[in-house]
Amino acid sequence: MEYDVAEVEPWLRCAEEAAAGDWPEPVRDVVPVNVTVPATDPERAHAIATGGGCRTAKVKVAERGQGIADDIARIEAVRDALGPGGIIRIDANGGWDVDVAVASIAVLDRAAGGLEYVEQPVPDVESLAAVRKRVDVPIAADESIRRAADPYRVRELEAADIAVLKVQPLGEVRACLRIAEEIGLPVVVSSALESSLGLAAGVALAAALPELPHACGLATAQLMRSDITPTRVLPEDGFLRVTRPGRITPDGALLEGARAPQERQDWWQRRLRDVLDYRAAASIGENPPR
Repeated sequence: MEYDVAEVEPWLRCAEEAAAGDWPEPVRDVVPVNVTVPATDPERAHAIATGGGCRTAKVKVAERGQGIADDIARIEAVRDALGPGGIIRIDANGGWDVDVAVASIAVLDRAAGGLEYVEQPVPDVESLAAVRKRVDVPIAADESIRRAADPYRVRELEAADIAVLKVQPLGEVRACLRIAEEIGLPVVVSSALESSLGLAAGVALAAALPELPHACGLATAQLMRSDITPTRVLPEDGFLRVTRPGRITPDGALLEGARAPQERQDWWQRRLRDVLDYRAAASIGENPPR
């Protein structure tokens, strides 16, 4: 299912901010990152964690069609790959209900030898608050911030210990900085699976945060077979180097290689027109198209 135009418009704002070079000044030169382990088999999970070059791994769990035994096996494989000093966090993408989340978190915390945190175990912020009251493992909110009409409900309901911020869905680096300041929680900056060009905006946010107590989920270029920039945003020894606007630029040949079929290009042009119409309607107080 595609996002409606109200959810797409912030992505355009983020692109415009990057194109203008309007990112805040960094306060650090490097950003710690985690390797992301998809909901794959244990052998592949072990290989991804080993080859990721990071001491922190985010492991996907609660995948539709899989069970808790699959999650346990994957987490145990990642623990073996990272060793006892590695850090494991899990992301359920809202795949559990409250009772299943509480039971699963206890089991997976033991399998991991201790979890750093659990990201979005349940779909909505009220359920998130209920889970947080019943478990000892810290809870991180992602969808309950970036897809919520009011991202500050997480704060008001004391539903999370950590805020996961994604620049593109939230509309700009500077907008995310405001949310980080106002939400009053430690922040993890994460990717929405962008190219290296998009990832540079996430790195800019992580670089500008006053405090960065956790590794960020910005090493996702590792998951892609190709990219659109000759300089890729890839970790070195678990860190990404901070770059300024314009330092990560598309390459014509790489863009051509990633060109979508004409039908898809036409679809994107229609989406862009819809977003611009939405902006125009919203700016004059009309009901924007959905």
